[in-house]
Amino acid sequence: MTILITGATGNAGGAVAQSLAAQGIPGRGLVRAAAHLPPGIEPVTGDLNRPESFADALPGVTGIFLLSGYERLDELLANAVRAGIRKVVVLSSSSLDGEPVNAVAAYHHATEEAVRASGLAWTFLRPNSFMSNTLRWLDQLRAGDEVRVQFPDVPVSTIHPLDIGDLAVRALQGAHDSEVLRLTGPVALTPVEQVGILAEGLGRPLTAYPMSRAETHAELHASMPEPYAAAIESFFGDRTIDETSVNTTVADVTGHPARTLQTWVQENSSLFG
Repeated sequence: MTILITGATGNAGGAVAQSLAAQGIPGRGLVRAAAHLPPGIEPVTGDLNRPESFADALPGVTGIFLLSGYERLDELLANAVRAGIRKVVVLSSSSLDGEPVNAVAAYHHATEEAVRASGLAWTFLRPNSFMSNTLRWLDQLRAGDEVRVQFPDVPVSTIHPLDIGDLAVRALQGAHDSEVLRLTGPVALTPVEQVGILAEGLGRPLTAYPMSRAETHAELHASMPEPYAAAIESFFGDRTIDETSVNTTVADVTGHPARTLQTWVQENSSLFG
């Protein structure tokens, strides 16, 4: 068994690489440039938008952990079929709980549909927002102890990336074929509550500034293309997706309870300087 991990240095792909290494399962990590990966994970240089750039790394691979939203996906999947790969586990999105009517949901939907049509076995993971998204506050924390938070009254049961990694590895071992797995963290917390947990973990007197809807709108549209900003505002401002509910999928599949935000902060406190 050998797994190809796309986005091997990212939050989710990096977690899959860690989970594979912890279980002694060999992997190949797709990276754009030379990178240090966990023991047993071989770096493969290539571009996910250019399937020919890593086609020679597919023979011997049994499964792929695949990120959504990249170009020429049909070509990549055809290469996978020719190489004898059996299974694809897709990192999809909670945005597909509803109809794919915005830019974020649309590219995840397109990826899922392409994989369904490929003839490969599949599992789709639809997680909530990641605990590692707290790193978006890093610049503010370097400047002081006030953190401006968007959608301050909206609780989200954020998920630890390693839980996604553990679950993906389980699926890549042949479990949960043709299943869509909705993934949450262990408890729903508002951004204000998340800042409180971060303050305790870092030993800093952090305070949260609750941004208004107008302030949030302006910040989102200044930081990303309009269709994606509108999608995020719809998700959390208009509550068109539900990331508040908590389920037991992580525990049911992996056999361990979903990791807490306190655990994530303790493990990653050094990233905040």
